[in-house]
Amino acid sequence: MNLSDRNQLMGFSPIRKFNKYASAAEKAGKKIYHLNIGQPDIKTPSSYFDAIKSFNQEVLAYASSEGNPDLREAISNYFKRVDVDFTPDDILITNGGSEALMLLFLALLNDGDEVIMAEPYYTNYLTFIQAAGGSIRPITTTAEDGYHYADRDKIEACITDKTKVIALVSPGNPTGSVLTKDEIKMICDIAVEHDLIIMADEVYREFVYDGKEMTSFGQVKEAANNVVVIDSVSKRFSACGARIGCICTKNAELMSGLMKFAQGRLCCPTIDQVGSTALYNLDPSYFGPIKAEYDHRRNVAYEELQKIDGIVCAKPSGAFYISCKLPVDNAEDLLMFLLTEWDDNGETVMFAPEEGFYVTPGLGKSECRLAYVLCEDDLRKGIQLLNKGIQAYMNK
Repeated sequence: MNLSDRNQLMGFSPIRKFNKYASAAEKAGKKIYHLNIGQPDIKTPSSYFDAIKSFNQEVLAYASSEGNPDLREAISNYFKRVDVDFTPDDILITNGGSEALMLLFLALLNDGDEVIMAEPYYTNYLTFIQAAGGSIRPITTTAEDGYHYADRDKIEACITDKTKVIALVSPGNPTGSVLTKDEIKMICDIAVEHDLIIMADEVYREFVYDGKEMTSFGQVKEAANNVVVIDSVSKRFSACGARIGCICTKNAELMSGLMKFAQGRLCCPTIDQVGSTALYNLDPSYFGPIKAEYDHRRNVAYEELQKIDGIVCAKPSGAFYISCKLPVDNAEDLLMFLLTEWDDNGETVMFAPEEGFYVTPGLGKSECRLAYVLCEDDLRKGIQLLNKGIQAYMNK
């Protein structure tokens, strides 16, 4: 069989490709502390399940391609509470944030088009962009500069005649960086001046720490026609398995183009939309304790990481990830050592190596992403195991 050239260009997930080794280790009796994936352990709100249990239609029918009206209304009201004016007609429901990204890039990119994005980036962005025939034009950041990229000169230096999109994640995955109001205004100015689309992934909106203010690209009215906001129930409501996300934009031409793809895949699951409607209708007070818990876990993770000799690590301002430069030459080799050769009293730890979070060859080899999604005791233990494992790895 000859697979397509596009398929051959794409790689497997650099996050999930180590799962088979973790499964083998667990089958052999090892306990693994999973700091490798952003799967929260916070309980999904009961209102999600209550809404599904109350669903009593006799026929489980197709939903509309743009999404259930009740859900789009609930999302619109949610955005109004955070000072963003998206009407239900500005909202397209998708199968998670992942499909939102896929549909958006399919609607915008021609073969050879470029997307400006800071590296390290969430790995699936490359998958979606390549599937649409595009490529990433990177703004390279480093652990030493705190992964900062919001610099006008750096951004404009990446613009070519092939540039279509500036893609941003704030609060950030994998670095936890948060854009300021002034930085967002600056990026919007660039997009308007160069006629570019801003793809703003804001799925971690509620998780901003140290008194910093979360500003949405959707609040910049002067750039409304250039802005697309991606949202999802996965992280905010700890409902990763619901697979409900959305694309939000006031660009009517773009929304019309997106609907062609949305109609082609028919619709999103009716039941999950019913449950997600209840999530978006939750009182905003729900987020206070959740944010406080993640803030505490962030502090715990950063405290334990500072005990590792030679680590380079900026304290993140948002989301629930930390990117680190480890005191080793090859983080993937270290991870394989931790999963296949080493344990401490039957326990080990798993992280996400970050070489696959870069498009520039050779970068990220010594870096990793840690997700502080475990309870305090497990989080401390996992990072302490990482410290011990690094020492064993360097002495082998």
